[in-house]
Amino acid sequence: MKILLLDDEIFVLTLLAQQLATLGHVDVICYQRAAEALAGLARDDSRFDLVFCDLQMPEMDGVEFVRHLAATGYAGHLVLVSGEDERILRTAENLARAHRLNVLGILHKPVTLEGLRNILGQQRGSAASAAVAAERRYGPDELRRGIAHGELVNFYQPKVELASGAVVGAECLVRWQHPEHGLVRPDLFIGVAEEHGLIDDLTQCVLRQALAQLRRWHDAGRLWRLAVNISMDNLNHIDFYDQVVNALRLSGVAPVDLILEVTESRLMHDPVASLDILTRLRLKRISLSMDDFGTGHSSLSQLRDIPFDEFKIDRGFVHGVSGDDTLRAIFDASHHVARQLGMKTVAEGVEDCKDWDFLRACGCDMAQGYFIARPMPAAELCGWLTHWEKRRGELVAA
Repeated sequence: MKILLLDDEIFVLTLLAQQLATLGHVDVICYQRAAEALAGLARDDSRFDLVFCDLQMPEMDGVEFVRHLAATGYAGHLVLVSGEDERILRTAENLARAHRLNVLGILHKPVTLEGLRNILGQQRGSAASAAVAAERRYGPDELRRGIAHGELVNFYQPKVELASGAVVGAECLVRWQHPEHGLVRPDLFIGVAEEHGLIDDLTQCVLRQALAQLRRWHDAGRLWRLAVNISMDNLNHIDFYDQVVNALRLSGVAPVDLILEVTESRLMHDPVASLDILTRLRLKRISLSMDDFGTGHSSLSQLRDIPFDEFKIDRGFVHGVSGDDTLRAIFDASHHVARQLGMKTVAEGVEDCKDWDFLRACGCDMAQGYFIARPMPAAELCGWLTHWEKRRGELVAA
């Protein structure tokens, strides 16, 4: 792996190069000026896999360098290195991502060997994932065939009540059991479905499977509620309401046990039709959840105009919230808005015990995330439940 280091301080360059050598990376080139680094990147014989860039530099600062780096079409990975405060660093990181650069993260000065090792570990995982994604691009015809042949399968991620730890339901998350590539993540095909008019067929397939599973849970005495994601594109057709109601009738599931999570990956094309459908669904006592609040097109105006009764706080504002003042301010404000509107709150992305303890202390209603359970096939839920019942007593008592 070929690495470029950019920092105006020679001591920092020397230390970082020594740490990289300790970790087995010796193909390293150092620059003290951003213009020279860009020239080095432009030369045909310089193919860098990883760039470390300081933000605070004379002549050309790190932000300007990142802009020029993106303009060169650089396809490797980038790490920002700085001693600036956390909010500036996060803004710089978001800016680099907006330039479509492959940002691994941030290293704080002084750089530690452990921090460097973690970053390099992410680089290996990211490179592997990128290689897989590049090899597997799915077209609309292939997805259409997959839907028709019943290759879409549902996974379920449990949702638990924070006060008691009791399981109250699950979120349904679709996967594609591809005959050649195995289990395919939704981010690799949902966009294709939306772009090529397949999202209605996909959603109906997911909904029918989900309701049939919920019926089985109810028959077994597990009186859970189930959340199913829908796209804004589903709401462009006025008959979507009838499709949902008919699916409920055929399954024997009560409307009150279904939650539709509105995922705003795209803007409303027909606001009137969307509001018509969503209002009728709520009149039918089907719950509506605003998914990933604070991201995409979600906004306070949507809370004003659409009769949501559940509010999902995005994982980006949940994980690590206990130790980050900015995240805490955003979380507290979001939670307060939901409370004032009489909405239930669900925190996504609960990754560790610190997240769990914070959410319980602040009175959040429900949680889901890897700390509780990863998404799993329905058949695996019984085994997970046994394990969870042992864990939750300790978590609630703490």
